[in-house]
Amino acid sequence: MKISLCLLTFNEIAGCKNDIPQLKNYSSEFDEIYAIDGGSKDGTIEYLEKEGIPVYIQPARGLNAAYHFAIKKCTTDAIILFHPKGTIPTNDTLKFRNFFENGYDFVIGSRIIKGAVNEEDRFLFKPRKWFVIGLALLSSVLFNRKNKILWDVLHGFRGVTINGYKKMNIKDEGLVTIDIEMVIRSYKSKLKSIEFPTIETARVGGETHFKAIPTGIKIFKYLMIELLRKS
Repeated sequence: MKISLCLLTFNEIAGCKNDIPQLKNYSSEFDEIYAIDGGSKDGTIEYLEKEGIPVYIQPARGLNAAYHFAIKKCTTDAIILFHPKGTIPTNDTLKFRNFFENGYDFVIGSRIIKGAVNEEDRFLFKPRKWFVIGLALLSSVLFNRKNKILWDVLHGFRGVTINGYKKMNIKDEGLVTIDIEMVIRSYKSKLKSIEFPTIETARVGGETHFKAIPTGIKIFKYLMIELLRKS
């Protein structure tokens, strides 16, 4: 099976400088490596190009648009989506191939399941982690009939076969909902899906592009829309 590694970036110069030198050690494990950028102004694009990584500027704004464009540019059988923020062990990108070659269409690097570490685990109060768990339970109750529950429904570190993505029939609309959309659509499409544990640490630099409250509102609006769609 041929596999692509796609970097999703937007003003992530600090994370790229941390992750790219490590990822280049595994470049032979992927059939292509490229980046989809949302219009960085901090030197991210120039740095990636200097490191020999092709960069494609997404033609429309939003995370949904970035994922769609990543799939469009992919020339292999499956794609791994990785956000180079310095938060996830880069060698975890090597774990996807075994799952793909064993018939899984959708694979998530989870910060929630047993053996994983969430950035908030060092705190007593874990609002972001608890929100993700609650959303996973709600999504499973509403849309999952047969598949095993997927717990890290909002983690962008994931992989999908191109055929699997097409079966999901993800919509173009939306700014930040595609991660949960992929999970729900994997349930509806009855795709063979799985999670493996990963370790999340704090960003090495920069700020999150998705504020908690506005993002949460958009996600719940999406859930209502999904409930109204035909199966």
